[in-house]
Amino acid sequence: MTPRFNPGERVRVLDKFTAGHVRTPRYIRGKRGVVERICGEFRKPEELAYGRYAGEREPLYRVRFAQCEVWPDYVGAAEDTLDVEIYEHWLEKTEDKR
Repeated sequence: MTPRFNPGERVRVLDKFTAGHVRTPRYIRGKRGVVERICGEFRKPEELAYGRYAGEREPLYRVRFAQCEVWPDYVGAAEDTLDVEIYEHWLEKTEDKR
């Protein structure tokens, strides 16, 4: 599978509700960041949690977020960041520079 995103590309984490096991933290949904690296291809954790091992693999990305994007009341340095590993089906491209 060819990754949809490349390092340096701006992305937004989908802000959706999914019942059951979800590996994407709630606090990061709807937030914008930059792809830091592609970590490889793996099966969806939502499927693996229920014993479904068949299926395609998909890219897993390390996405870097500005702390002030994640926590609006963050009082630390403006350059502080948080890295989170997120599967491709949770990401969409964004041109927003915030």
